[in-house]
Amino acid sequence: MIDDIILNALKEDIGAGDHSSQSCLQDSDKGNAKLIVKENGVVAGVEIAKRVFELYDSNLVIEVFIDDGAKVEVGDVVLEVSGKAKSILSTERLVLNIMQRMSGIATKTSNIVHQIKGTGARLLDTRKTTPGIRQLEKMAVVIGGGMNHRFGLYDMIMLKDNHIDFVGGIRNAIEKTRSYVQAMETPIDIEVEIRTKEELIEAVSTGGIQRILLDNFTPEALKELVPLIPDSIESEASGGITESTIRAFAETGVDFISMGALTHSVKSLDLSLKAYF
Repeated sequence: MIDDIILNALKEDIGAGDHSSQSCLQDSDKGNAKLIVKENGVVAGVEIAKRVFELYDSNLVIEVFIDDGAKVEVGDVVLEVSGKAKSILSTERLVLNIMQRMSGIATKTSNIVHQIKGTGARLLDTRKTTPGIRQLEKMAVVIGGGMNHRFGLYDMIMLKDNHIDFVGGIRNAIEKTRSYVQAMETPIDIEVEIRTKEELIEAVSTGGIQRILLDNFTPEALKELVPLIPDSIESEASGGITESTIRAFAETGVDFISMGALTHSVKSLDLSLKAYF
């Protein structure tokens, strides 16, 4: 999947050719470029950048000085690439776009993980990702110290309010889904979203689920609801949780906290690829 993402991005960016580089450089021209940090944070996407260079021009030489997941400061040099000047310039923007986006996600994730340290709660991402590059964004979350929720609609079942309302309630939804999963060649976990205390009690009594999603509850409400969930079922809080309030949610005893903001509204980390010849 990573190679497919990169090759599609190269096709999108270069198309019929990098005419800017072709017009003023010769194939024999050689050069170097350093990836320089312009903003403090957590770097991510180093391995992806290496793969971009490798796929475009296997003769490029990449030397990595700082690995994925490391904290970086302004002026740090993450890597250096050397070889054919045309190849370096043609891949420059793609490498930066990927690393800036991934580093922004990793930095935000790392900051939030630090805020809930010691509570026992674990930070999850969501499916609120950029279409086509979900793999990269979820990799960045892990690099930043978070965890991945389900990758797509195929690796975990989540019964949300619309599913539940369509089939007439929590118990009916769980029973139908449980039968469906039991018939699968490779069963997957079931998570159920609840909106009230009554729905929670019904979900627990029905059984056969692995996680309960407590969506759009206050920390005060969660303190009452979390103890009602048996140890055999995981608990997850989501909805309306921000960096300034997440500590209060984490202290309620929930197992997981999911935040779409890790990927859907993150600020990229400022990096540059400075070439010299």
